[in-house]
Formats: sequence, structure tokens, C-alpha cells
Amino acid sequence: MLTKRTHILPVLFVALVLPATALAANGSGGDNVAVGHAEVVRIAPLQRSIDHFHHVIDTVTHQIRVEHRAAVRKQRREMFATLPGGVTIATLESIAACESGGDPTAVSSDGTYRGKYQFDFGTWESVGGSGDPAAAPEAEQDYRAALLYARSGSSPWPVCG
Repeated sequence: MLTKRTHILPVLFVALVLPATALAANGSGGDNVAVGHAEVVRIAPLQRSIDHFHHVIDTVTHQIRVEHRAAVRKQRREMFATLPGGVTIATLESIAACESGGDPTAVSSDGTYRGKYQFDFGTWESVGGSGDPAAAPEAEQDYRAALLYARSGSSPWPVCG
């Protein structure tokens, strides 16, 4: 599992070194203007450094998110390596994407169908679920959908199955 500490050193390095480098460059170049007895630093060279700094931060943040999503997908594949009835996680993901956009908290407009796989309460209870399917943990919804698929195939999802 990835931790936020994995990326703290590069971010800290960029956060401390880049602005200091920009200020040092501005102090030694001809970018300063004398106004009376005071010397004023022009903003444009510093702004380029700030923009670059923001770009680096955005890039690192994006990479952290990509790595996290990959780790979550890997963990889910391992967790569901042996689903009931031989259904694959890819099949379940396809059904969920069609039914709810993959949102485990989704509720149909009339409230009848709930959760990632749009269970109604009767079907949810028939596969051992209790309470509101949309309030159940995503892993439980996946497991109960796999049980349902093993029992009935894709027929419970006539449009998406």
C-alpha cells in the first residue's frame, strides 16, 4: 500500500529549492529596478518560477493519484481472485459501470434500486444482504453481486448484464 510519505521528499525539495533558486537568480541578474534608495524586484521572472513550481506540484499530485488508483485496482483483483460462481471482477465492473457509473452510493430516481449494482431490497436480502444496499461497503456489494451472478447469470441486469 502506498503512503503519502513516499512522495514527501521530492515535494519538499521542490517547495524549498525552487523559490530560493528563483530569488537568487533575480538578485544577481539585471532584472531589478532602482526606485529611489530601494531596489524593486520585477515580478515576471519570479512569476515564471512560481508557475513552474505549480506545474511540478500538479504533476506530482497527478502521479500520486495514478499510483494510488493502480494500487487499489490491484488490491481489488487480488481480493476478488476467487469470486463465487467463477464470475470475474471485469464482468462485475462492467455491470456496475452500466448500472450506476460504478457509484456504490447510487440510488435510482424513485429509490427502488440502490447501490453499485442497483439492487432492490428483495434481491439484496436474497443474497444475504441486510439494510440498505447503497449504505453497504463497496466490497460487500461486489460480493453480493457475484453471488447473484453465480445464481442467476446476467438476467438480474437485463440492460447491463
